[in-house]
Amino acid sequence: MSSPVTSRLARAAGRYASGALTRRTTAARFAAPIRQQMAQPVARYLATSSARPAGLMPDTPDPKPPQNADDGITPASQPTEITEDEYHRQSDLYLNNLVEQAELLQESREDVEVEFSAGVLSLTFPPNGTYVINKQPPNKQIWLSSPLSGPKRFDWVVIGESMHEKEGGGLGDWVYLRDNSSLTEILRKEVGITVDATGEKESLEKQSVDPTE
Repeated sequence: MSSPVTSRLARAAGRYASGALTRRTTAARFAAPIRQQMAQPVARYLATSSARPAGLMPDTPDPKPPQNADDGITPASQPTEITEDEYHRQSDLYLNNLVEQAELLQESREDVEVEFSAGVLSLTFPPNGTYVINKQPPNKQIWLSSPLSGPKRFDWVVIGESMHEKEGGGLGDWVYLRDNSSLTEILRKEVGITVDATGEKESLEKQSVDPTE
């Protein structure tokens, strides 16, 4: 027959074994839901991080058009630096050429009126209306008041004269820097007058004249 001490030890061992078994069973019962809960965010993350096809979304703005550096167009950003004497030479040459072309137009159309005085040209061209073109020496500009395109201020701009080209090889014209329109082009489109901005045509015609005649 076992002693009382041995019996107490046996009962204690049984309680310990029973408690350990209970704890393992409880831990196993709660471990599965915990693992399942931990796996759910991962699944949601993987589901929301799938790659989207490239392209525009309905709420994104339109992309900017690509800039082509080789389109051959170099818009003027500032006027060419010229002296006051050069300004008067270029502006007088242009206006004199313009007056000559306007008078030729007047000869072919009775309703066209041309008046040039003190550097101001007034050209009445029906049905458009009256154009006023004049020099503006303080700003080294030529001003235009057009019944179609409105008032514009033109600066002398030489395009094409760069470090890769010899000096004097560029082409000059009177340009409105805000939209890069030229006075020559506006007059050609609105009035039908073609003006030689640099006077090169007139110079070539003079050189072609036989001096013996």
